[in-house]
Amino acid sequence: MSGRLTTHVLDMVRGIPASGVFLQLRRLDNGEGNLLREAATNADGRLDSPLLEDAEMKPGEYELLFHAGDYFRKMDAAVSDTSSTGGQSSTLFLDLIPIRFHIGSEGGHYHVPLLLAPGGYSTYRGS
Repeated sequence: MSGRLTTHVLDMVRGIPASGVFLQLRRLDNGEGNLLREAATNADGRLDSPLLEDAEMKPGEYELLFHAGDYFRKMDAAVSDTSSTGGQSSTLFLDLIPIRFHIGSEGGHYHVPLLLAPGGYSTYRGS
């Protein structure tokens, strides 16, 4: 069985796949992040190919960094921060969303979905 790392992003406000979300994958070694891949989600909220597969799958610590703020700015979904501005300006609550995870097996399928909304997000180990 070949190993692979995949992701997808769902826009929970609109109930659709989040198209055009830019993301970066880093391998974390001794506190430093080594950039491995950059990609953007397609019309289905997925990537056209796995982030890692086969020989690229090495056990260790990784981080996916989702550029959610750029996505929401494009979708005109900025959230009004009325607590500090009295409703006078619009600011974005979430901008960059880092998800750190561990790959323990070279042959496994690791799927890291992101369920996204302007005020929060959720993730889990998918299948």
